[in-house]
Parts: sequence; structure tokens; C-alpha cells
Amino acid sequence: MSDEKRTLVEEGTELTGSLRSTCPVTVRGSIDGEITAPSLAVSASGRVKGRAKVEELVSEGEIAGQFEASNIRLSGVVRDDTILKAKTLEVKLASDDGLVVAFGKALLEVGDPPPKPDEPTSGKKRG
Repeated sequence: MSDEKRTLVEEGTELTGSLRSTCPVTVRGSIDGEITAPSLAVSASGRVKGRAKVEELVSEGEIAGQFEASNIRLSGVVRDDTILKAKTLEVKLASDDGLVVAFGKALLEVGDPPPKPDEPTSGKKRG
């Protein structure tokens, strides 16, 4: 058994509100609110709705809301109007164990933001 500390929201548990943890968070139940932690793992039975700011997000369950992480790995359901901001995004579309990712209407921002362009040069007349 691992001695690593972990915050666990077990199956059958529903949490509404803000959750801040210095330990990785695993959700097997349901969270509706804000999460701040080093990492967030949403199991196949888990559901997170709201906002999360973590270093790593791994979701096999259902997510909805706004999620910001350096690394995101998805193999579950992403509900409508969900915003994902990440430096890297990995989506597992299908596998031998039947996991499939399903996107609703979502906004994905992956990678570093593009550099701001210098002054526009198009449309200038040469004379």
C-alpha cells in the first residue's frame, strides 16, 4: 500500500464548495465547485463540475466547467460549454477497455499563447 497522501472523494460522496489541497485529489464521487491541488484524477465513476486549477488533470469520468492545467489527459466525457486550458493535451479516443472520450461544445486552449504580432504590415501602400 502506498504511503503517498491523497485527498479522496469516494463513490457515493457529493461535495459542493471549494476544495484546496496540497495533496493530489482523486474523485470517485461528485464535486460541484472549485478545486485547487497539485493534481486531479477523475475516475470513471467520478464527476467534477466547476473550476479546477491543477498541474495535472487525468479524467476518465465526467467534467464540466473550466479546467486549467499544465498537462491534461482525457478518456471520459467533456460536457457542453467546458473550457480546457493546457500546455499539453492527450485524448484517448478508444482503447481495448472501452474508454471513449466524448466532447460537448468545448473551448480548448493548448500550448503557450501565440506571440503578440508586431505592427500589422498588411494593407500598407508602398509609394
